[in-house]
Amino acid sequence: MNKMNDFKGAQNYVAADDLQNAVNISIALAKPLLVKGEPGTGKTMLAIAIAESLGKELIIWNIKSTTKAQEGLYMYDTVQRLYDSQFGEGDVKDVKHYIKLGKLGEAFTSESQVVLLIDEIDKADLEFPNDLLWELDKMEFYVNETKEIVHAKQRPVTIITSNAEKELPDAFLRRCVFHYIAFPTYDKMEEIVRVHYPNIDNSLLNYALESFYGLRNTQGLQKKPGTSELLDWLQALTLSGIPLDKIKDYPFIGVLLKKNQDIDTLNEIREKGYSLKQRWV
Repeated sequence: MNKMNDFKGAQNYVAADDLQNAVNISIALAKPLLVKGEPGTGKTMLAIAIAESLGKELIIWNIKSTTKAQEGLYMYDTVQRLYDSQFGEGDVKDVKHYIKLGKLGEAFTSESQVVLLIDEIDKADLEFPNDLLWELDKMEFYVNETKEIVHAKQRPVTIITSNAEKELPDAFLRRCVFHYIAFPTYDKMEEIVRVHYPNIDNSLLNYALESFYGLRNTQGLQKKPGTSELLDWLQALTLSGIPLDKIKDYPFIGVLLKKNQDIDTLNEIREKGYSLKQRWV
């Protein structure tokens, strides 16, 4: 394995050993890394950290429910060509002028290797991953309008994220290295927090982490708070100067919980006099 391309995390991203290994193996095998995990486990931030760590440009393709695979390759701007033909602007005979590369096309044509993030691939329709099989495997695509094949000048380091909203096709999975990012343990989360807030008060952090994991362990929550919510909550607690013994009452609960039903669930537990489990194993 090329040690120059070893990923070991980044300044603002703490990567577990198994995740580091998955990234480096995917690079060594020249295969996309498919990353799954619940929201808040750092899937999207991983690609940013890899680009920072390896000193490479990051190209992000954000997938939506309406996204088609063709958009990532190129688009033929027929409207602009028609406009130019009517008003005498531009060389309408040169079709290349009207070919606009998508994010995958940009990654293929880059002179130097880039990190390509295909973010939340499971948001698109079921055929979307299958439509990219050839391009991700062979690293090339055909432009119908110019009768040319675009070959990747440098195979990009490709990171694909999924929230597991849909099952991905087996043919697509076979072409990827897979890694599931588990939610950070108590100790790992403390390490993550200290990367973002190196000067945080130790007592505040301990109280907050106990309360945070107690909340995540509560039965019936529709959306458990993630890492980003915890970091925002810690900032709110620090700025407010709230007494430590009040943290267990979950002040600024709207920073942690984002659904009315979850706030109601928490309030019901507290009204009944139950306490959330404060120790996380």
